[in-house]
Amino acid sequence: MDINSDIILAVINIILIDIILGGDNAVVIAMACRKLPSAQRNKAIFLGSGIAVILRIFLTAVMMSLMQIPYLLLVGGGLLIFIAFKLLIDNDSEPDIKSSGHLFTAVKTIVFADLVMGLDNILGIAGASHGDITLVVFGLLFSVPIIIWGSKLILTAIEHVPGLLYIGGGVLAYTASGMITGEPAINTVFADHPQLKSTVYVAVIVGVLLSGWIYNQSKRYQNQ
Repeated sequence: MDINSDIILAVINIILIDIILGGDNAVVIAMACRKLPSAQRNKAIFLGSGIAVILRIFLTAVMMSLMQIPYLLLVGGGLLIFIAFKLLIDNDSEPDIKSSGHLFTAVKTIVFADLVMGLDNILGIAGASHGDITLVVFGLLFSVPIIIWGSKLILTAIEHVPGLLYIGGGVLAYTASGMITGEPAINTVFADHPQLKSTVYVAVIVGVLLSGWIYNQSKRYQNQ
């Protein structure tokens, strides 16, 4: 795979991660703004989302720099595997977000909730960017408008097409595999044995998707 293909794949991964994991963020935006007058609603959405994106870019850059610490990339990959599994399992809980009739309060709620709920996005995007902050900025700027204007469509699609969650889980598992095999402390092992690297990718992706599917099936069986 050449450099251009790597860049395109990284950008696609970042966009998919942010959109798939952005469902809860769309709920936050809707709930925080629902009591605002219609004239202020768009202001709250743009201000809150804009500030949240700037902070998320900064925090992602910090996360990328921290990943230079030995074995932290390996730990981050393991954590991302857990996040991918958690994304797949059925979750009926909704974020406890209070709406407000004041513009500043609504903006503050959007920013705070987005950062708290966006830690999985930050870790996933940091892993998918391969250390390139330009890719992070481009991916976030491209995907955020989709989340804002297509929030209802995204939520409806995820609710009615469960396969979208599995696509998101697969993307996160793929990113986690890259983080694990890219860990400098063990990178030489995979460089000397490329088949082992491919095995890790397949094992992680299949393991996450299969375990998530089995969990969901067993849960549905218990609820019958």
